[in-house]
Formats: sequence, structure tokens, C-alpha cells
Amino acid sequence: MRPAMAEATSSLTYQKYVQFALEETRKHTHLAPSALQERFRSLSAMDGRTQLQVQSFESPKIRLLRSLSIEGSDGMQVLDFAIFPRAEFDLPIFCANFFTTSAINIVVLDLNPLHDVISQHDYKKKYYTHLIPLGLKYGELLPWGGRITAESMKFFSPIVIWTKFPASEQKHHLLYSAFVDYLKSWLELMDRASGETDASRIMVNLEAQHKYLTWRAEKDPGHQVLRKLVGETHAKEIIKSFLFSGVDELGSRKFIDYFPEYKCDDGTVNQKRSMIGKSFQSRPWDTQGEFIGDSLS
Repeated sequence: MRPAMAEATSSLTYQKYVQFALEETRKHTHLAPSALQERFRSLSAMDGRTQLQVQSFESPKIRLLRSLSIEGSDGMQVLDFAIFPRAEFDLPIFCANFFTTSAINIVVLDLNPLHDVISQHDYKKKYYTHLIPLGLKYGELLPWGGRITAESMKFFSPIVIWTKFPASEQKHHLLYSAFVDYLKSWLELMDRASGETDASRIMVNLEAQHKYLTWRAEKDPGHQVLRKLVGETHAKEIIKSFLFSGVDELGSRKFIDYFPEYKCDDGTVNQKRSMIGKSFQSRPWDTQGEFIGDSLS
């Protein structure tokens, strides 16, 4: 590893991201510790060297704010940070997934839409239209990271940052700036959000979030990393009960119920990354935030 790359990796810590997120969120709402904090606070890696840290909170509009950060002795750094709204709110889901090694950084940063932004123009207008300039700014500074499956695109917004880059202090500064701006934007949306009182609308929001959790819990790429660090049993528990807490509590439908195209003849889930067989090599949104890819189904 070149000295500049080694320095960029060794100086990186995602803890400042988490610290900023908690401090900034507390300016907007009262955060109370979630019960998950106590349950998962003693996480430890089997190698005795890798550090795993968790944080989890809730508030009047936030069902769960949680983060998992991993710092490996080999320079590996991981941040999985998300904010899930309560079902009374149709707010997007704040999502930051960062994976760093000495050679590469893989980044997804987005306000994941709770509802379809390709066909539901009112939802896109409500939450994203005014944020398109923000997405364009960082989409240019942190270019599209290459091929991504059509199924995954259903859960991304027009302002998604999906990028890959070598270790670089400049890029990490840009990523931190993007994280700050996206989080502030989400918090502003939260401040303006009014709780739904119509029980049928609340159920629609609840099912949408449960579908999202079900997809992420089944397809989360961090499973392999966690399995190596804590073993298969604990990895599954972290994914279903912490990272995507609610997948077993917010609804009874299973992955195959939402995504029947993945069902094998024996009833198990097909592990292929894409059943549609379609992917996007470049950003499928234009500068107006309009989806320019073909139909996803």
C-alpha cells in the first residue's frame, strides 16, 4: 500500500460521523436509548482485535436510530447508520452504508424512499424535488459506482450516492460533507412532518417499511463481514434484530411473500443478486430527478 493511501486509511474513523449525527439529531428532538442498546452493547469479534460499536435510540418521530461501526486491525472500517421513522410518518429512511479497506471505499448514502418515487410523483415532490440540486452536487463529486441491480434501485431515491473510490483524504472529506448535508436535510424533513391519523394510511406506511426491512435483512451485503467476525448465528441476529429491527415485529409477511420471483421450487429463497436480470451501469436518474431507466418490473 502506498504511503498516502496508508495514511488516508489509518486516519479514517467513522466515529466522528456517528458523533455528529447524534449531536445534530439532539438539536431537533429528544433521543431516548433504545432497548437494543443494552442487548447488543457487549458485541465482540472472535479475533479479539476488531472493534464493534453500536448505538440505538428512539424519539417521538423516530422508531429507531441505530448505528454499527466496525474498526479492524487490518484497516477495514465499516459504518452502517440508519434512521427509521415511526409508522405515523411517511418520511424516507436515512441510510448510510460505508465499507472501507486499504484499497477501496464502497459507499451508499441516501434518503431511501418509503414509497415508490418512480410512479408516485406526489411522494417524490413532497420529499425529493427540492433536494435534487444537493444530489447533483454530490453525484458529480462522488461519481456513480458502477453496475447495480434493478431490484435494489426500487429502494433508492433520485439523490442516492452510490460510489466507489480508492483511499483518499480528499474523498473522505467529501463523503463526510455529504453525510452532514444529507443528515441535515433529513432532519429538516422530520421537523416539518405531521403525523398521520388515518389508520389505513398508517398501515400503508407500516407495510412499506416492513417490506424495506425484509429486503434489506435478506440481501444485506454486510452479512459476510459479520459472519467472519462473530459467526453465522450472531451475524443473523445482528441483521434481523438490530440492523433491521422490526422485520419480525412490524409484519408477518416473509421475503417470498413480497418478492415471489425469488422463490425456488423447494420453497427456499434464490440467492441470485437479481432475478430481473437488469442492472444500471450509470445513474438512471436525469438532472431533473426523473427516472430514465426502463421499467424495473
